[in-house]
Amino acid sequence: MKGFSGAYLQRAERNRFGRGGLLFGFLLACILIAAEDGAPPVRKAVVISCHEMIDDGLYRSIVRRSNEAIRRGADYLILDISTYGGLVESADDISKYLILDIGKKIHTVAYVSTEAISAGAMISTSCKDIIMRENTTIGCSAPVAMGTPLEGAEREKIESFVRAAFSRAAQANGYPEALLKAMVSRELEVWQVRNKKTGQNEYFEKEYLPNDPNTYDLNNRKLVVKEGELLTLTAAKALEYGIARAVAADLEEALAFLEKRDGIVFERPVLTLETTWSEELVRFLNSPLVVSILVLGILLGIYVELNTPGIGLPSLLALSCLIILVGSKYLIGMANWIEIALLILGIVLLLIEIFIIPGFGLTGAAGIFLILAGLFGMLIKNAPDEFPWPQGDGQWKDFLDNLTGVSLGFLLFLVIAYLLAKYVFPKGLFIKGLVLRDAVPQTALPISATGMPEQQEQTLRPGDTGIVVSTCRPAGQARFGDKIVDVVSEAEFIEPNKPVVIRRISGNRVIVKEQEKKE
Repeated sequence: MKGFSGAYLQRAERNRFGRGGLLFGFLLACILIAAEDGAPPVRKAVVISCHEMIDDGLYRSIVRRSNEAIRRGADYLILDISTYGGLVESADDISKYLILDIGKKIHTVAYVSTEAISAGAMISTSCKDIIMRENTTIGCSAPVAMGTPLEGAEREKIESFVRAAFSRAAQANGYPEALLKAMVSRELEVWQVRNKKTGQNEYFEKEYLPNDPNTYDLNNRKLVVKEGELLTLTAAKALEYGIARAVAADLEEALAFLEKRDGIVFERPVLTLETTWSEELVRFLNSPLVVSILVLGILLGIYVELNTPGIGLPSLLALSCLIILVGSKYLIGMANWIEIALLILGIVLLLIEIFIIPGFGLTGAAGIFLILAGLFGMLIKNAPDEFPWPQGDGQWKDFLDNLTGVSLGFLLFLVIAYLLAKYVFPKGLFIKGLVLRDAVPQTALPISATGMPEQQEQTLRPGDTGIVVSTCRPAGQARFGDKIVDVVSEAEFIEPNKPVVIRRISGNRVIVKEQEKKE
């Protein structure tokens, strides 16, 4: 009986421990489940850089990287802003994309890492949140035109467009509209007035100041932007005025602010999408300075080629510059297929005029017109079925900036061509009428020719015809009457006994081409 009782007690003891272990496990599971239910949700953030000049290349890069971020499942899109501005139309394109398109799919945040000036401020305020790094700046967004000051009605026309873009951003994302407009126009005077009911400071332009003493503390209103000043804010002031949501020491602290405010946790590490080398190359090629250099290369190559018969390095230089210029414009959407077709057709007509049709007539004029029309269309972003003419104020400013780059290249060409015409090609084509000649007539260089003594005085003129007696490669000899003359063909191989005609006489060089057969 005693043995039975001992075994019974041992089993009871084991059962008690077993039930205790089950209970402990059940409680632990409940605690873990409760802890999991209370954990903040995990979200994914992607950072994309928005650095240096704002242009069409950056706009396309932002669109590409934003779509890539969404494809990777991002919930927050953080734009790392570091720019002094750029093209108005490109900034407006990015702003509209952030507000009307990507902003409805993902939470957008502007993290100002150094400065967000001019177009950079427009892009920043187009995001739902602005977080500024300590000691950074934002604002100063008055439009300026490269090379030409904006005054009077022209300035107001463009400022009106930019102010409207900032108002759109303020209304979409809850920023003080009067302060954003003061970043654009110097004529605004902005006051800070405390709302007694909400306890919050509100900002008003002078003509819209409230007059209800029951709602606003009118006696303690404060002038924050004087007339004649453009608003540029430090990070601390932007936070005080409600433009920045937070000021952070670095990106990690900015992420911590978002996590705390929104009750979330970001996946670590945070993915960063940078621009590709090809995007950076296209942006470089479309800068106004590079465009002016490419235009100079095209014009200079053509000019030198026309003064040195044959197809050589100048032609290759002009063709290379043209391909780079048109290709870079096409990649950022500034050139459409109609404008490229006009340009190519114009070049073909001009080449026909130069190398096939004697003189300069309708074909050459049509070629030049089509080339100019094609290049003009590439200064403005337009669809193939639209006439290339600036439609908005932003387009007008960008058109003037592009036109300045092209004009700079053309002016440089005139200067260099003048020097070449004066010292290298004194009897060359184009602008020779602009070159001052010596007052004393120069003695014509003798043409190398042989013949009967009585024929030595025979004068050769363009249009005279002769017969090749020595193969032109391109230098050779041709007979004109009884004279054997050293001649040069126009980049063609002419066999003996072929009829030739004198195209022009340059110094002591007689330039000929094969005469076409008459039907």
